[in-house]
Amino acid sequence: MYTANTMSAAIEAMGMSLPHSSTMAAEDDEKKQDARRSAQALAAAIRKEILPSHLLTRKGFENAISVVMAVGGSTNAVLHLLAIAHAAQVPLSLDDFSAIGARVPVVCDLKPSGRYVATDLHRAGGIPQVMKMLLVNDLIHGDALTVTGETIAEVLTKVPDTPPAKQDIIRPFHAPVYANGHLSVMRGNLAPEGAVAKTSGVKHTQITGSARVFNSEEECMPAILSGSINPGDVIVIRYEGPKGGPGMREMLAPTSALIGSGLGDSVGLITDGRFSGGTYGMVVGHISPEAAAGGTIALVQDGDLITIDAQKWLLHLHVSDDELSKRRANWKPIVKPATGVLAKYAKCVSASSRGAITI
Repeated sequence: MYTANTMSAAIEAMGMSLPHSSTMAAEDDEKKQDARRSAQALAAAIRKEILPSHLLTRKGFENAISVVMAVGGSTNAVLHLLAIAHAAQVPLSLDDFSAIGARVPVVCDLKPSGRYVATDLHRAGGIPQVMKMLLVNDLIHGDALTVTGETIAEVLTKVPDTPPAKQDIIRPFHAPVYANGHLSVMRGNLAPEGAVAKTSGVKHTQITGSARVFNSEEECMPAILSGSINPGDVIVIRYEGPKGGPGMREMLAPTSALIGSGLGDSVGLITDGRFSGGTYGMVVGHISPEAAAGGTIALVQDGDLITIDAQKWLLHLHVSDDELSKRRANWKPIVKPATGVLAKYAKCVSASSRGAITI
């Protein structure tokens, strides 16, 4: 479940698209039929005066988060759902992801850490099958409205309570891939406003290692490719957040290079940037406050000890408060050249913990 499929699933879970539409193959004839049905549903919604605000409710967002957890979706869902909720004027925070993840298991064995892809999920019953399993276990709101005018429970009436036999793409609810959600919201002196990690496929959920600090993605890549990163290191890529990027780029190249170098299970990586849905490993993104805003990540030096602990939801820099105060007094932000809309964006954008919305 890379980012596009993840967000399509979330939109379906909120009732903003038709059942099964988020996992169809784009080139299949089924998609043509879905487009026709979608146009009909849209016309009917206009006649019935069903508005997006009727669907983008607190219950709708909780349903979306539950489905993202159940399918093992991308970390980018956190950013996108926070931003959509802000636009819809629905209260939503990082704590909601933690609370829902604590009770919703991962029931789908999907890439990048699993074995299957979205079209495999589609053949096994798709998002409706996942949602019905969550519904019968009281993990989504069945009374939430959908674009057809039906409730979620009504849409799922004919969907079986359990996944099909003789397949292991969607696991039975009592035998999930992971007992709890895979998206961990971490905090600590490195991320007092929060950071996000995807722990599916991670063999070691805790690492304490020496920091290897880079002020951009481009600075980091030669170090990985030259073999100068060692097992036990914690790579720090900063000034890639919403303001610092500007634009919060995906750190797909460094994380892919680590996997390709055989270091995916022995090296940590933290960043104020974000990740591709195709990323996995002991990586933590969305660190807030970011470096460009004076966050603690801006004060990290080579050799500092950093702990990433997904079990305790902890991201900690082993440096005293007195030392950090001294470093902050001498800190000067790195400002990357930006003009036009990017410069305006950098001035207006908020923290990733709020969805990197413009204010």
